[in-house]
Amino acid sequence: MIERYCIIDSTLREGEQFAKSNFSTGQKVELALALDDFGIEYAELTSPCASPGSARDARIIAGLPLRMKILTHVRCDMEDAKCAVETGVSGIDILFGTSSVLREFSHGRSIGQIIEAAQRVIEYVKGQGVEVRFSSEDSFRSKESDLLDVYRAVDTFGVNRVGIADTVGVATPRQVFALVAEVRRQVHCDIEFHGHNDAGCAVANAFSALEAGATHIDTTVLGIGERNGITNLGGLLARLYTIDRRLVDKYRLTDLPRLDRMVSEMVGVQVPFNNYITGEFAFNHKAGIHTKAMLNNPTTYEVIDPADFGLERTIDIGHKLTGRHAVAHRANALGLHFGEVELRDLTAEIKRLSDRGPLALGEVDDLLRRWVTA
Repeated sequence: MIERYCIIDSTLREGEQFAKSNFSTGQKVELALALDDFGIEYAELTSPCASPGSARDARIIAGLPLRMKILTHVRCDMEDAKCAVETGVSGIDILFGTSSVLREFSHGRSIGQIIEAAQRVIEYVKGQGVEVRFSSEDSFRSKESDLLDVYRAVDTFGVNRVGIADTVGVATPRQVFALVAEVRRQVHCDIEFHGHNDAGCAVANAFSALEAGATHIDTTVLGIGERNGITNLGGLLARLYTIDRRLVDKYRLTDLPRLDRMVSEMVGVQVPFNNYITGEFAFNHKAGIHTKAMLNNPTTYEVIDPADFGLERTIDIGHKLTGRHAVAHRANALGLHFGEVELRDLTAEIKRLSDRGPLALGEVDDLLRRWVTA
């Protein structure tokens, strides 16, 4: 099942709900083109009902010559659905809150009323020749029997996908696996998973969903979105890569750093230092025992090859944890060669000096050259 998964990137919908997001029309077009070049199968846009600008932008992006399908996300409401169809998008993602708290404090509908509304909207959208997904909202705080009643019903109405949403980021990987597996037994259509990262489980939950039979995963670039965001695109790719490199071959991986930089600049935040794959230190090695093994065989401490993403590893030398193998490697790069005794003395000197603070690479190089002439 995992081999036939698709990514629905929601940077242009969920990502617009990030606190610092305010994409211009030009930025949306630029990002849509970049996602298409990367190989993303679907891009999801903000509801055209949100504002006149959102409707205009949906029409513009839906009209671009893209390989990926363009979706928009609306309430399970007939007027919203008609507004979405008019933009020319390939698919419409409709949602309805199913948890008791949302049914009481948001829309006040019963499960039976949700199913009735869903049938009307789904039949209308399908009649327009547009792909349709129905998602419960707050799935993991919903009663499972209610969810299954809704999913079975919309499956018979002919939806392309049902959506399972961890709207508040409360689910664990085991809970996700159990619910997706049960839904997989109950419906014939595809299954989409949307997971928030409030408790740090978004990537793990997305992978569990795939293991259990989900076919589509929602992501955003850098994981931006409401509150702490959703499944990070790079994080999902990293997880799949480490399971089987072939699972991500369909994407242009070397474009991931550009995508992350693009979104970070658009929303005015830095790429986090520990970001999956593209963080500044994702492929940085420092401890002596690590660097020795890395220089002999990079797979000793790297499960992802940075070259597959157009990146390079770095090995720190000028610090108190350095080792003589790292020092020798740097010396060789400078065309300098030392015997074992000299290497030990050099390494000890670097450790002594760096006890007061790390040495810049230029300082280490100067020390190595001075050692030759001393």
